Amino acid sequence: MRSQMADGKTIILRLEIDTTLAQFGRAATAIEQAKGDIIAIDVIHTDKNKSVRDLTVKIAEQGAAERLTNALRSLPGIRLLHISDRTFLLHLGGKITIQPKTPIQNRDDLSRVYTPEVARVCQAIHEEPSKAYTLTIKRNMVAVVSDGSAVLGLGNIGPYAAMPVMEGKAMLFKQFADVDAFPICLDTQDTEQIIAAVKNIAPAFGGINLEDISAPRCFEIEQRLRQELDIPVFHDDQHGTAVVLYAGLLNALKLTGRNLKEARIVVCGIGAAGTACTKMLLAGGAQHIVGVDRAGILSAERSYDNPMWQWYADHTNPQRLSGDLAEALAGADVFIGVSAGGILTRAHIESMAKEPIVFAMANPEPEIRPELAEDIVAVFATGRSDYPNQINNVLCFPGIFRGALDSRATTINEEMKLAAAEAIASVISDDELNRLYIVPSVFNTRVVEEVRRRVIHAAQQSGVSRRQIRE
Repeated sequence: MRSQMADGKTIILRLEIDTTLAQFGRAATAIEQAKGDIIAIDVIHTDKNKSVRDLTVKIAEQGAAERLTNALRSLPGIRLLHISDRTFLLHLGGKITIQPKTPIQNRDDLSRVYTPEVARVCQAIHEEPSKAYTLTIKRNMVAVVSDGSAVLGLGNIGPYAAMPVMEGKAMLFKQFADVDAFPICLDTQDTEQIIAAVKNIAPAFGGINLEDISAPRCFEIEQRLRQELDIPVFHDDQHGTAVVLYAGLLNALKLTGRNLKEARIVVCGIGAAGTACTKMLLAGGAQHIVGVDRAGILSAERSYDNPMWQWYADHTNPQRLSGDLAEALAGADVFIGVSAGGILTRAHIESMAKEPIVFAMANPEPEIRPELAEDIVAVFATGRSDYPNQINNVLCFPGIFRGALDSRATTINEEMKLAAAEAIASVISDDELNRLYIVPSVFNTRVVEEVRRRVIHAAQQSGVSRRQIRE
């Protein structure tokens, strides 16, 4: 039960009280003693011997939820029937639904949306397959695909447990960019089966968003699907993070009077996100990047069994540095962390160049907490929403898919990703830019439209757009 509750939130307790043995006051006293605050009471059922009530309780102290439930279970005549919180209630029955755009009210409506009139539409698409973009949901539908192998910070929890995340992603697509999206969790973690499954469902979708697939399989899956499909395929854990990171770094460099070409950058954690961030930085003109992982500094002077590490070593670290994180950070301008919580120390940051930039993006625990280093850094960013400068993929994927769908792009290429990052960075004006505000809020309505506009332009300029849009 403990894993389904969180301190500092509101929970709902359903109590059954045997009124011949106990009174409600005993339950209320137990809740108060456990540092819970009853803010609402709803009577669900009552008779002469029994009362069932839902209590909405606010808990703030660490461990209060567990103390509270243990106290209630120890009271004679009181049964704790069910515990839930607002998050669990929001997920009841799932978070999304499908509704028809046109109601079916009579036989004529039925004949046009289904048989026999729908046959004419089917035939038109058969004769000219590109009409699927105008006559079906394909024009605005994205598949959010996962195998559940790398979900949030939870790891390999499988396809069933991954569904709430994929549903949430579909909600964000719709709310922020009016893109219809559907969650698809595959009950396989075999690379070839995943590729085959996505290819087989692709006719119904205008784009594929790969989500929470573990490295290194995610690299091959995305690469193969990009090669074998004619619709955009985007692994958000890699490229969404990279786009927003690049946007934030552009503004952080501007704020500290640096440029990307000359900045010395250390990337810690060479997995899916770290590699994608590095590729984007290289595409943007960065020349001094050093990668660090469990093997220490990656260098072309060594060989690695991990093919991604080998690629990384061959394309970075031009000075052929060696050693560990401490050696990499000495004199560096920028730290980018996509690794593990707590691995960066204050001493590490003090060894960096003047006015260091720290992006500690490990979730849920950053490489170092901002409060431990905010007095010695010029700019600090994390992946968390409870600190300033959150590197949040929501700033990227709705707008980038909106632009890709509207231009009917065959792929999302590096030019489109760079355009998206520059669009996000541009939303913050020079007057607004400061050390606590280098990336816009996810609720800033200008973000999606600006990303969409620049992505469409990049798609047209790079020759992957199948639809010319003049705006």
